[in-house]
Amino acid sequence: MSTISIREDLGSLLTEQRNSATFEIDTLDTAGILRTINNEDKSVAVAVEKEISYIASAVELVVESMNRGGRLIYLGAGTSGRLGVLDAAECPPTFGTDPSRIIGVIAGGDEALRSSIEGAEDDEAKGVRDIDALLPLPVDVVCGLAASRRTPYVVAAITRSRKLGAKTVFITTNPRSTFNMDVDVAICPNVGPEVIMGSTRMKSGTAQKMVLNMITTAVMIRMGKIYENMMVDLQLTSKKLVERARRILTIAGGVDYETACQVLDQAGGHVKTALVMISAGIGATEARQRLERSGGFVRGAIGGG
Repeated sequence: MSTISIREDLGSLLTEQRNSATFEIDTLDTAGILRTINNEDKSVAVAVEKEISYIASAVELVVESMNRGGRLIYLGAGTSGRLGVLDAAECPPTFGTDPSRIIGVIAGGDEALRSSIEGAEDDEAKGVRDIDALLPLPVDVVCGLAASRRTPYVVAAITRSRKLGAKTVFITTNPRSTFNMDVDVAICPNVGPEVIMGSTRMKSGTAQKMVLNMITTAVMIRMGKIYENMMVDLQLTSKKLVERARRILTIAGGVDYETACQVLDQAGGHVKTALVMISAGIGATEARQRLERSGGFVRGAIGGG
């Protein structure tokens, strides 16, 4: 893209405009700066709320994909890419997912997670190569993350994914009226101009993080990874998570701490199995069988599977 085209493109983006509410932010004291930022941040949740129907459509795509053995693949550059990698990385310990099922890819590779890789976001060919390396199938969902919508790396990767037959989702923080890509679901929370012109790590980043939280959390609830409002498919990979599992059993199962420890051990550290054992008064083998019959949903397994 030529310099003139980039200038015109950026000039048309709402996230690249000046925010009239923050013209004098450089004259404020520290508390005044923070209040101004906070006031602007309050609008982000409202912008995300207006996109719930589209977020729901994305969730349905991912649930269908996961139930068929597919993957959710995030792609982004800069802040957007880091947020995708973060969401993917947090799913295995939180929900017990296979790390290969939810994947985060950032332009510039792992090095870009810590340091800015100049020009990585402009590399269309690398976007295509990164997607080709993952071999997306029609059962997969590929989600592009780009506050501006225009990021060449992301656009090329999503275009390639669609040609390969994968379902595609795109998350941008510019208005839906300006979105012109061919994807299955576009999610466009309109956060307006940033506090600091063009600094999309701020409101745009917050909005994208909120949307990603909503997508994966809703998907996991729909897949039986949550009982009531507790994580019951977490992996016991740290002392904290072991203690969290025991606490879940004392709360949901109504047993004392010692009993929770004993049953969790009998269940081989599998929280769902332990919870069904406690709630239904059965052994580990039958609890596992009930969970299998119920598709992994604890409520169904407690009731008989």
